[in-house]
Amino acid sequence: MQLRTIDTLREPVRLAAGLTPGKVLDDEAMERGLGAIRRFGERLRGFRPEQVRAVATNTLRVARNAQKFVQEAQVALGFPIEVIAGVEEARLIYIGTSHEAPAVSGNRLVIDVGGGSSEFIIGKGYEPKLLESLYIGCVSHSIRFFPNGAIDPHAFKEAELAARREVQVIKGRFSKSGWNQVIGSSGTARALSDLIADNKLNGSGEKSTLDPLDNSGAGVITLQGLKGLKKRLLDFDHIDRVNLINLKDDRRPVLPGGLSIMLAIFDELEIERMEVSDAALRVGVLYDLLGRTQHDDMRFVTVEQFMQRYAVDREQAHRLGMLAADFLAQLPKPNHESRTDNLALLG
Repeated sequence: MQLRTIDTLREPVRLAAGLTPGKVLDDEAMERGLGAIRRFGERLRGFRPEQVRAVATNTLRVARNAQKFVQEAQVALGFPIEVIAGVEEARLIYIGTSHEAPAVSGNRLVIDVGGGSSEFIIGKGYEPKLLESLYIGCVSHSIRFFPNGAIDPHAFKEAELAARREVQVIKGRFSKSGWNQVIGSSGTARALSDLIADNKLNGSGEKSTLDPLDNSGAGVITLQGLKGLKKRLLDFDHIDRVNLINLKDDRRPVLPGGLSIMLAIFDELEIERMEVSDAALRVGVLYDLLGRTQHDDMRFVTVEQFMQRYAVDREQAHRLGMLAADFLAQLPKPNHESRTDNLALLG
């Protein structure tokens, strides 16, 4: 089963940049987000509810006023918006990446550095085995360590150390599982691989197995390339003055944070080479949605796999599901589709 893209609409909003120190989304960020969602809503007119799934990730997991934003956003979009947990985000990322990548023997490690969080998944074939989400992202890291775009070696070192401390939490379990291939997904990995290739920092002979027809070296990130990019970046004292071939305006403000996180990941997990996939969360959501319409819901498949692996007490799990369903029945009733979906998830 393969997806074919007919049309896409993308608007960088960077909600995480609007989070105050008190974890409140400011008005400007909320309006940026709502404006984009209104335009998405116009494009989605005529779609049936079962044809659309909208998910929100880290920023709306942590924002104290997330509920207010989601309520307004759902009206603007015309469809429900689900704030998903970090491990659910990781699961969907793996589904998207694994469906679009060639088969590989053994385990695959997928890493997705987002704006406010980073997801790490080890899986085999289409099955995720280990799922983790860490609160480090290119937007939040850039704001914290490179305020107003200022760059200096000390700040970069501190940014790397902070990211390494986060990755150390998962290092033991992930290293124990091992992997035969490393894939980076989403914007940070793609932006770094393009910059490294365009500025000839990878060395010669690098070629992605995910896109064998591309001989440019794009689609590959090496430790050598990341270190070369860091050296070039630290030649400048402000992000606005950074002179790199094909550095895009929307990536410029978050480059220091994204690069420092990726270097920390490579160092802690002892990665030498990563291939980059354009498939990630959005593609995973589509495959997951397609599975539901064909009565092959990947959520149930994943839950069943985890139940078997961790020897879950099925009778107790069933009792808890019944109790949760009873609680659900006492809540204000959502629309029919989401109510049916929620009850199905509770078993």
